[in-house]
Amino acid sequence: MEHKPHTVLAIGAHIGDAELTAGALLATCAVQGGKAVTLALTAGEKGAPAGADIAEYRRSKIAEAEAFAADLGGEAIVLDYQDGLLPDNDEVRFAVCDVIRRVRPDIIVTHHGQSMHKDHAVCHKIVVDAWFYAAIEGFQRQLPRHFARHLYFAENWEDAPGFEPYVYLDVTEGYPLWEKAIDHHWFAVHSTSFPYKEYYAHLKRIRGIQGRKGYCECFMIPPEQHRLVQTLEDI
Repeated sequence: MEHKPHTVLAIGAHIGDAELTAGALLATCAVQGGKAVTLALTAGEKGAPAGADIAEYRRSKIAEAEAFAADLGGEAIVLDYQDGLLPDNDEVRFAVCDVIRRVRPDIIVTHHGQSMHKDHAVCHKIVVDAWFYAAIEGFQRQLPRHFARHLYFAENWEDAPGFEPYVYLDVTEGYPLWEKAIDHHWFAVHSTSFPYKEYYAHLKRIRGIQGRKGYCECFMIPPEQHRLVQTLEDI
């Protein structure tokens, strides 16, 4: 089956957020001939293992993001904001807006609005506004406007309150590539506080069973887009 190539931009508060929650979507996009891009607003360096140097861990995290993206033939972008101190301002919004205008994604993925982690909640607000800024010609930037038709909010164990799956995306085709590429993220396979890779691997399979597919990733969408338009011929 021929697939229309898509460009997916997955935006997380920290390196690893997008790769875990939407990584198989990114990988599926890649194997279907599209472009996969991750954008981390912070490196997530405060999660350094006990005794580790935070600056060195930041450099390692960036290298991991780049290695994951390289396996997908894509791109990893990391902004220079501090983990845990992501500012809620228009400077960040326009930085994300500029990335959206450069990458020109068909699909943007980011965090759901409620979270136990303040950076995740702020990231959600930033991306929703940046999505709007990027689409409006009146916000004059270096690059022309771009409207990403699809905005998805990913399923993340730290963002569980209020998350209700709405879109089940079949990521079976890209799952093996994700399973390989996610191993570049040290914390995903070596964390002693939470078994990240194991959790998300099982979650993708469970959502796949529910969606009558091999593997699925689930997403919410903005409530104003909750419309199912059909004709009688569709039923």
